[in-house]
Amino acid sequence: MITRTQQEQAQAQAKELFHTARIPLTADEQISIEVADFGLSNLEVEGAQILTLVQTARLAVKLLALMPHQTVPEHWHPPVGEDPGKEETIRHLFGDIYCYVEGPNTLRHGSVPQGKEQNYSVRHEIVLRSGEQLTCRPGEKHWFQAGSHGAVVFSFSTVARDNLDCFTDPDVRRQTLVAEESAP
Repeated sequence: MITRTQQEQAQAQAKELFHTARIPLTADEQISIEVADFGLSNLEVEGAQILTLVQTARLAVKLLALMPHQTVPEHWHPPVGEDPGKEETIRHLFGDIYCYVEGPNTLRHGSVPQGKEQNYSVRHEIVLRSGEQLTCRPGEKHWFQAGSHGAVVFSFSTVARDNLDCFTDPDVRRQTLVAEESAP
């Protein structure tokens, strides 16, 4: 759970990251940036700011803004009916982005969030530079982490069913709850 103030601050930080990455946003897009804390109530460490640009029955295009050292928790996109699961391509736009997939442990630049070692099982590190991209196959575990200046990436994928994504951390909840603050 996050507070309304935390949500607004994260949206403002995301807008600044998009601006720094030279990505123009419409007024409607600026107010529709989703702040995802994954139900962990630790947004600065595990979370993401997500702007959905396209969402159809076959295609999804999103912009992700990650604050400095913010991590998208380890997850995978499972099969749904006859569909093998979401295939996702992450394309680097700004900042440092460290991607982790299955393979030998080469974790060097990023770090597993403190106390969460059991929830981050894939540690093959791929550092994306400007213009580079990585495609994750359906069902492939992966996670992302921004460097010290934050990061902005495109996510191009087949149909997105975010509420059906599977997470290694059993405490993750895809729906962010926002608490209104009471007047002093």
